[in-house]
Amino acid sequence: MTYFVTGATGFIGNNLVQTLLKQRKGKVYALVRKESLEKFEQIKLRWGKDAERVIPVLGELGKPALGIAKKDVAELKGKIKHFFHLAALYDLKATAEEQLEANVNGTRHAVQFAEAVEAGVFHHTSSIAAAGLYEGVFSEDMFEEAGKLNHPYFRTKHDSEAIVRRECKRPWRVYRPGIVVGSSQTGEIDKIDGPYYFFKVLQKMRKILPPWMPAIGIDGGRINIVPVDYVVAAMDHLAHLSGQNGKCFHLTDPDARRVGEVLAIFAEAAHAPKLTVRINPAMFSFIPSMIRQALASLTPVRRVRDAVMKDLGLPPDIMNFVSYPTRFDSRQTQKLLAGSGIEVPRLEDYAWKLWDYWERHLDPDLFIDRTLGGVSRGKNVLITGGSSGIGQASAMKLAAAGARVIIVARDLEKLEATKAEIEANGGICHIYSCDLASLDSIDGLAQKVLAEHGHIDVLINNAGRSIRRAVENSYDRFHDFERTMQLNYFGSLRLTLALLPSMSARKSGQIINISSIGVLTNSPRFSAYVASKAALDAFTRCAASEFSDRGIYFTTINMPLVRTPMIAPTDIYKNMPFIISPDEAADMVAQAVIYKPVRVASGLGIFGQIIHAAAPRVAQIIMNTAYRMFPDSSAAKGEKGERAHELSADQMAFMQIMKGIHL
Repeated sequence: MTYFVTGATGFIGNNLVQTLLKQRKGKVYALVRKESLEKFEQIKLRWGKDAERVIPVLGELGKPALGIAKKDVAELKGKIKHFFHLAALYDLKATAEEQLEANVNGTRHAVQFAEAVEAGVFHHTSSIAAAGLYEGVFSEDMFEEAGKLNHPYFRTKHDSEAIVRRECKRPWRVYRPGIVVGSSQTGEIDKIDGPYYFFKVLQKMRKILPPWMPAIGIDGGRINIVPVDYVVAAMDHLAHLSGQNGKCFHLTDPDARRVGEVLAIFAEAAHAPKLTVRINPAMFSFIPSMIRQALASLTPVRRVRDAVMKDLGLPPDIMNFVSYPTRFDSRQTQKLLAGSGIEVPRLEDYAWKLWDYWERHLDPDLFIDRTLGGVSRGKNVLITGGSSGIGQASAMKLAAAGARVIIVARDLEKLEATKAEIEANGGICHIYSCDLASLDSIDGLAQKVLAEHGHIDVLINNAGRSIRRAVENSYDRFHDFERTMQLNYFGSLRLTLALLPSMSARKSGQIINISSIGVLTNSPRFSAYVASKAALDAFTRCAASEFSDRGIYFTTINMPLVRTPMIAPTDIYKNMPFIISPDEAADMVAQAVIYKPVRVASGLGIFGQIIHAAAPRVAQIIMNTAYRMFPDSSAAKGEKGERAHELSADQMAFMQIMKGIHL
């Protein structure tokens, strides 16, 4: 028996070919584009020893009669017993024009070729999408009743089926699979589609919440999922039954689950939180559709929706399927399959295989270069305070990853030493001496840097001044507040404003501000320092909102206490074992460059912010305890000489709990 298959290199197609080779004898001719011959040869390896029975036929879906050479048409005429047309575009992100060309015109061209070679039976793989958004039960003998075909995928699947029904002069059969997922045996699939779009959401939930914690999910309509091995086995069986021409077969699950049930099953397979509470979008149906459409068309609403969907990895049209209103009657197909051993397996029995295969082979994060070199190689990165501490460690890490680092500080000798060390390790480093407390000097620095380097890709505002002194010891030291504000806020702000125009013109750039955990925890004794960093944080939040559509990212790093020269004057810190190193701080900077988050902060810092928001009086008591437990330095009190301070057991225990917080 001889077969012809379009879409043999596609997911369902190559599984069908494998089934035909295993279950049937004879040759299988496969339509292959010239550009896909290499892919075809790779897929043949999957088919095993019987792959030699598969013969490629050069042609294209977009050409009349598939663009197959006349000699091939003459050779195949009268030989093809079964013609399987599976080539189609299954992609919610594809344009309407792309779907029309592949699904409608491609089907017409396949019908033309089947007639030219006088194929025995034309087997058309349609989809349940051909029913549109029909309200109610859609049976196998229904077609014209399809409704709400506004979505291009629905429309093209319906119209391509109509071509077979109305234009095909050869005997035909139509198959409407449900949403096809990977094999129930191996989980294998070739792309993300259908329920797989929600896998990333479940994965993110798993990373944030423990698996025992109840979570809120969505409910919605019934979603009909079938594994590919069931689909191809059923097609093979039904295609070889006599007396079934001119019929349509629903290859669907007789016990379709609601969207919420399906997501709950996959959540369990992913070891994600259980979706015990489910919200049905239909509960908002009381809002008139005209009002819903008007709200959805508002630019802010649309942009927020698109941003959320993008962050979740969901295509914009996926919500059309959440409230899916159609149920499919497959009783006639089930009767024909009875006794064959072919039936739809329970999703609970193979969901873990689908999840495991996706996470090992298709998770989008697997294909993103998450290395520092991948995102910074060849980029111009300007780091202030780059001759020591956090700035120096960050410069070395970035230069080692291939970035062109530009470091700025006052001490030229230290800058030259850092540059020499970076270049000795094969990195690229440029140095500029500048007093970052002088606004005029910053303006000159920015002009010179832009003139010599063209642009800055990443600006890391790291240079800063810290003063550890209680307010009651600062009544006559207003200059402490002026100095910290001048460098930490005005200096960083001036350089940012000088470089933003070029970033905005290029629609690319990142501003990373090294802030403090003290902004989140409101550390006592650091009122001058925290206030200056809080001002920079506030500016960053405002600017980020203005530039979010310009390709410019703003990241605030609420850095915990770091062992740098800035904290050296405080004798008590010498005995604290719970201070992070500059290299650890540089790792936080690297993560900011790679992932471009809005904020980088330790868990304790975020917890402190939550406590201050939820129970401010409790937070004040905790911080006041720290304030009274750890004294001011002798210098802060105006005393000469620093006395050695032995930490008590209480102090050590408190520091263990408050690791990284300025005390």
